[in-house]
Amino acid sequence: MEIRRPSDKEHREKMEEESGKLSIYKAARSIKRRENNLYNALRSIYDDSIFVGEISELWPQLPLVANLRCGLWYHPRFHATCYFKSTDGHSNNCSFNTSRLNLHLALLAASKGGCMIVDSTRRGKRFPDSMSRTIPIWTCILNRAIMDFKNQLNDESSSEWDCSLHLPLWVPETEKASIEKRLDEWTQQLKASGADIASIAAGLRKPLRPLWISQKSVIWLNEVPDHDSWDFTPIILVSASSSSSGVNQHRTTSEFSWNYIPGAGDDEESWARGLTPILFWNHVYDIINSGPHLCNHKVADIVEKNRVNRAYKGENAPQISVKSSNSPCLSHQEPLSTTTADISNIQISTDSSHHDLRISWLGSTNMALGTSQIDSADIDCILNCDRESISVSLPSAEAYLHLPTLSSKFDRFSLFNNLHSAVNFAQLNLSQGKRLLVCCDNGEDISVCVCLAILMSLFDEKGTYDDGKSFSVTRVTKWDMRRRLVYVCKFATNARPSRGNLRQVFNFLIAGNGVQQSPIDETTLHPQDLKNLDRICL
Repeated sequence: MEIRRPSDKEHREKMEEESGKLSIYKAARSIKRRENNLYNALRSIYDDSIFVGEISELWPQLPLVANLRCGLWYHPRFHATCYFKSTDGHSNNCSFNTSRLNLHLALLAASKGGCMIVDSTRRGKRFPDSMSRTIPIWTCILNRAIMDFKNQLNDESSSEWDCSLHLPLWVPETEKASIEKRLDEWTQQLKASGADIASIAAGLRKPLRPLWISQKSVIWLNEVPDHDSWDFTPIILVSASSSSSGVNQHRTTSEFSWNYIPGAGDDEESWARGLTPILFWNHVYDIINSGPHLCNHKVADIVEKNRVNRAYKGENAPQISVKSSNSPCLSHQEPLSTTTADISNIQISTDSSHHDLRISWLGSTNMALGTSQIDSADIDCILNCDRESISVSLPSAEAYLHLPTLSSKFDRFSLFNNLHSAVNFAQLNLSQGKRLLVCCDNGEDISVCVCLAILMSLFDEKGTYDDGKSFSVTRVTKWDMRRRLVYVCKFATNARPSRGNLRQVFNFLIAGNGVQQSPIDETTLHPQDLKNLDRICL
């Protein structure tokens, strides 16, 4: 067990608190830290999950989808996940991002007749911006692209296809009008991205349309309509949070009391102490019944046992230290495991229960991406971008390459510096017809970016291996990156590459066919390249 002494800053804050000399800012932080302790967060999530479960029972035929990452905490079992960001739907600053198309969600809604998306939000709002604007814009853009596709086929049903922008009532008309002015531009961006609109149009019988449900919604149980009775395909947006209008909600039971936290599942790195949604729901009753004073000990025990179990299986499971806190419920140092939520064990659908959901094969490219906790069967070679090496069974030592790569949050050039070796390794093996797996710790970010760099460097637009011939005569633009990323996301639906890592890929590609191995000096770039670098929005 690792024991860490409090820092000088933490010691000063504690002394100031004890002597009554806290500033207003530090006092507010201290109060917030005590209110947002682990038990308060988990108990709030558990209470909100009851509401989510009740809503899901109203339309049991519709699949339940978690909006990553916050939504994952609010139900023990989801059929799928999606990734809509609130930053794409901030008031008077909306955008449409082709790197988060969520086309698998549209296909799921088409096959099941709709779906329900779960998310939550912080105090003062009934719905997150992702539900108020991002998803409604997404449904509208898809509907318009589908209508254009139907018109090209002279489909008579296109005349009745609803392409209106449906926003909730609390979005002002002036803002709605400003969004509508950009719909044509965003629709063209979607069509230019290379998205497979034909597959969605073939499966979708009725246009997509969002509906909003929160804990303040009034639903008459004897008048719940069947989802097939609507003249649209419903995307039901379920906000799990209880809107408290800025007032603290102190709740009690016969045994414990706690402070309710709206949107408690958000920003899990700051409070979860190594606990993940799958671990929480596997031990939910033990955790909730432990109470506020024993909750930390219970969670630490669960996380540590899970870490030991993963290490016994040969998986990467390092210990980490959790920062001590002056809160009475967070009063001691405990070693925990990974800091990020492990969603690789979330079962995506019952139809694919026999498929290894940790690996996504990218069409006919002979290339796959996934997590570093994999079975190497059906794989000829592995490019491991995780920090830790893994034990694998491969034909030869040359079939395995370990390139420890840090996210851009910790190292702005780590990925860039490794891409040259990654592409060379891929070229050596793919040219011989071998099946390559690119993996990282979660299979969502770094491995996606490495695959993107390999696809751009060694494959043509149709996904055919050409040993870099098309790349050598192409000036890479942001649209080339977007189209290839859409191609990757078509197969790896959990792909969530960060902006910083994508920029490193772009830097690598425009540095001269991938041969330059040092960070780019932007003063030497062609003006058009510099413009693309500044404006790339992936």
